[in-house]
Amino acid sequence: MAENKTRPTDDSVTDFLSNVDHQTRREDSFKLLEMMAEITGEDAVLWGSIVGFGSYHYKYESGREGDMPLIGFSPRKQSMTLYIMPGFDEYDDILSELGKHKIGKACLYVNRLADVDEKVLRRLITRSYEHMKETNQ
Repeated sequence: MAENKTRPTDDSVTDFLSNVDHQTRREDSFKLLEMMAEITGEDAVLWGSIVGFGSYHYKYESGREGDMPLIGFSPRKQSMTLYIMPGFDEYDDILSELGKHKIGKACLYVNRLADVDEKVLRRLITRSYEHMKETNQ
């Protein structure tokens, strides 16, 4: 069975974020780093190209298993991607107030933080992180 490519590393989160080419995305990355560290109380760890906070173990029925951060983000070329691990089924109320964004299964895509309401984003991060902590003990 293939090994999970997304694994924690000892690489420097600060160095990784400092090398983001897009200036706004780089600045937004440092804001998210501070925000998620404050909300979670966890140290940021670089999981490949994902800045993650905390971790949980998963195991699928297929037998595939691994570890992932409880919450995280990555400054991708197209947009800032926030990893909201429980998905968005329970967050319609928050998403309706968030501002300009797109979603995937467990990904929130934002062009820049100025496009969203920071207080609402903090609520989403907090609820998602707390949900993951409670369900993955």
